[in-house]
Amino acid sequence: MTDPSAPPAARCFGDGDPLYSAYHDDEWGVPVHGEAELLERIALEGFQSGLSWITVLRKRPAFREVFEGFDPERVAAFTEDDVQRLLGDARIIRNRQKIEATIGNARAVLALHDAGRTLDELFWSFAPAARAGRVATWTDVPAWTPESKAMAKALKAEGFRFFGPTTAYAAMQACGLVDDHLTTCPAVAAQAGAGLGRAAAGRS
Repeated sequence: MTDPSAPPAARCFGDGDPLYSAYHDDEWGVPVHGEAELLERIALEGFQSGLSWITVLRKRPAFREVFEGFDPERVAAFTEDDVQRLLGDARIIRNRQKIEATIGNARAVLALHDAGRTLDELFWSFAPAARAGRVATWTDVPAWTPESKAMAKALKAEGFRFFGPTTAYAAMQACGLVDDHLTTCPAVAAQAGAGLGRAAAGRS
C-alpha cells in the first residue's frame, strides 16, 4: 500500500515546469505516427542539438506556424526567400543549417513517397524489441543504440540531414519506439493502471 504521507515520485524530467511536465506526461514515449508528425519530431530534435529541450518546447508553437504544420509538401516548396524569412524570426531557433536541413528533410520525405514508401514505415522499421526490464537511473539510459545508429545511417542514405545516432535515439524515445521512463517515474504506475483498467473492461 502506498504511504499517503510520502512525497510524490519524481518524473524522469519536467518537474517544476508545467509545459515540461505536460510533455513528459502526455507525449514522451507515446507512439507517434504520420508523415508531418514524424517530420516535426525529427526537425525539433535537430533544432534541440546543443540546446535544452525546454527551449525547443517553448518555441514549438512558433515552429509549427512558420513551418506550415510540418506538412512535407509545403515545407519542401520553401525557397531561399523562406530561409531568409525564418532567419529573421526571433520566435524560433535561427540556425541556417538546421533550417535548411528541415527543408531538405521534407524533400527527402517526398522522395520516399515517389518511391512508394513512407517516412512512417521507414522510421518504425527500427523499433527494437522491448527491454526485459526498466532502467533505474539516467546513467543506465544509452545515448545511442545499434538501432539508432542504423536508423541514422538509413535516413542519411535517403537524403535526411542533421540526424545522427544520438539525435535518432532521442527521437526514438520521444516517438515511442523505446520506453525509457525510469522505474520510479509516476508514468510507469499510470501505464500499469491503464493496463489494469483495460483488462477489467475486457472481463466485464
